[in-house]
Amino acid sequence: MPALPGIPLFLLKRISFLSHLRPIGRPGESRNEAFRWLYAPTLPALGFAVRTSVAALMAMVIAMWMELDDPQWAAMTVWIVAQGSRGESISKSKWRLVGTAIGVIMSITLISAFPQNPWLFFPALGIWLGVCCTLATLVHNFRSYALVLAGYTTAIIALGAVPNPDNVFMVAMSRATYIVLGIFCEALLAALLAHNLSSMAHLNMRRKLRTALTNVSDAISSLLEGNQAALIRSRSLFGPLLSLNDQIEFSEVEMGPHGHEGDHARAALAAVSVLLSRGLGMAVRLQSLNEESRGVFERTAVLTRAFLSSVPARLDTDENVEATRHDLALLRGECRQQIVDALTEEIAIGDRTGKDPRIPLLLDRRILHNALDELLAELDVALAEFKASHTTIQGDHFRFRLQSHRDWREAGYNGIRAAAATITAGLLWEVTAWPSGLGFVTFVALVCGLFATRENPVLATTNFLKGSFWAAAVSFFLVFLIVPQLTVYEELVVALFLPMVAGGLASRNSGTALHGAAYTLLLPNFVHTWNQGRWNEVQWFNSTGAVLAGVAFAVTIFRLVLPFSAADERWRMRKAMLQDLRTLAAAQPIPQAEDWTGRNIDRFARVIRHAGPTPSPTIEGYLQGTLAAMTIGLNIIRLRNVLERHQLPPRAQQAVQITMLRMSQFTGKYQRTSTAARRATAILRQIEAREENITARLELTRAIAYLIVVSHELEVNQVFLDASKRFKVGD
Repeated sequence: MPALPGIPLFLLKRISFLSHLRPIGRPGESRNEAFRWLYAPTLPALGFAVRTSVAALMAMVIAMWMELDDPQWAAMTVWIVAQGSRGESISKSKWRLVGTAIGVIMSITLISAFPQNPWLFFPALGIWLGVCCTLATLVHNFRSYALVLAGYTTAIIALGAVPNPDNVFMVAMSRATYIVLGIFCEALLAALLAHNLSSMAHLNMRRKLRTALTNVSDAISSLLEGNQAALIRSRSLFGPLLSLNDQIEFSEVEMGPHGHEGDHARAALAAVSVLLSRGLGMAVRLQSLNEESRGVFERTAVLTRAFLSSVPARLDTDENVEATRHDLALLRGECRQQIVDALTEEIAIGDRTGKDPRIPLLLDRRILHNALDELLAELDVALAEFKASHTTIQGDHFRFRLQSHRDWREAGYNGIRAAAATITAGLLWEVTAWPSGLGFVTFVALVCGLFATRENPVLATTNFLKGSFWAAAVSFFLVFLIVPQLTVYEELVVALFLPMVAGGLASRNSGTALHGAAYTLLLPNFVHTWNQGRWNEVQWFNSTGAVLAGVAFAVTIFRLVLPFSAADERWRMRKAMLQDLRTLAAAQPIPQAEDWTGRNIDRFARVIRHAGPTPSPTIEGYLQGTLAAMTIGLNIIRLRNVLERHQLPPRAQQAVQITMLRMSQFTGKYQRTSTAARRATAILRQIEAREENITARLELTRAIAYLIVVSHELEVNQVFLDASKRFKVGD
């Protein structure tokens, strides 16, 4: 396959960091090995499955003891809120209570507004669920869950009250009781088994940040060595960085009362991300200069690589971190000394025409050392924030949040799909008068709410449907062979314990997580134990069939109504990046580097999730292009900061402003912006050779360094940055 213009051949090879993303049952794997999660689980997975099963059974037994009408909802709530870490469970429980409260209010409102008016009630319910799913797509973590929960809780309560609208308040209170009971039981069991939660949260956050700093230090060391393969390895670090940023929120919950350690941890991750981008920019500068220009810099690079290799071992105590920052300051002093030495040599040459061949070499030497000094400065920021992330600082009011990419069109699609599914299901029930139709509509709304915000809802709901069939199969034997023989709660607990544990193990295995989620959620519903009786054959088949039909109907809607397309989402991301690059060059006030970095890390992670088990050359091209766009944007911000200081000579200021003007009109179709950046670089080099003011020369050096990266990345990635047509390697 010929290389796409602007993308090296090595990018067209499969990248190693995604090789672990393989499905269960891959070629060459035995069936026994595929089920290893069941017969040889890890201790954390087994602990989660047993703990959550006990909590779910306890909630169900308490609900039955209280003689509530639908005790299975208490057990279902436990499985919904249970997460791998205590912080995640607490956070999800909190937002579930928020979503439930909103759902209770809206269900009463809708039933009160449209009593005995189904042709108005179902459209209103669908629109409400659609609005919740749209808004949920635009936020992260369990705030998104709270919004979709508000939508489908409204459906659960309102549809439960349809046969008797006057009883809506009691239905709402009973559903809220199940939810509170389930949350309480899960929290109680988790709290009893959690030891030293706060101290462990601090240690885990420190360990994760240390890992991030270690990986990035190693990557930059390889980049300074000129290792081309390090470019590919470095890209793989952005996905874990975004994951760490999400996990910090849960660590904050586990800490209990705390200061702003989480904000400092997020700031440290942002600094690490910018640090990695600076390392990639340094690699670009090294590639753009000849060997003669890099002669003196190589000695400084060797010192830097030696320092970076020592960083991981020096992050264990705060004293070592301070010692590392002290050595870092000495290394930065060496960079600045090299800049001064180069300036001194230029002054000694005395050639103000710039024709002496030594002048460009000395300027290149200053460019490289200035870029390295800024890179080390970013590392110093990361180390300072790393230390602050596990230190309580009196009077600290520091706040930090990373921005994320928002796809408004996809959010609208999610809302439309959810609304269409709910309205259509409701009208089908009205037309057919199916006796189990309310259960059908309820689970259509539930599945749409659960999966409307997923990036690929078709795949997610399909796996959920498979897990639903497993739950139905297991419940068949429980309902017809075992449960009718039981007379006391203890026997019921013993009968359901092992099937629930198996589901919990499946939910902790990446290849069966969605199957396990459906199984654990629906098994209590399909068994449906209550004090006054047992399922008979007709009841079980009607109820279970309605639920399975509801899940299948939701899958069908996701496939037919505005179906998800990874290629379309990537195209929208490309156009959004192009618009953002234009905005960076003209927006007032000047955008913050951490905001730009956060949005692009999110985009980078989305592309990685699209990669699948065998990433295509097109996906790899997207990874390279997204990283290039982030690097270009950061250097645009730096150029604008140089302009804002007004220390450049007038002609140089004008040349950079022209480049920014071109960038504000950038379309990617033409090379006008990269040509303007190249021209500005040449002009600034000429001006720098004649400039006598030392401060101006240093600013010119910085501006030249930034322009080199901008022009290089624009030229190398011109095909990707042309959003007027779809990007596909091989076209």
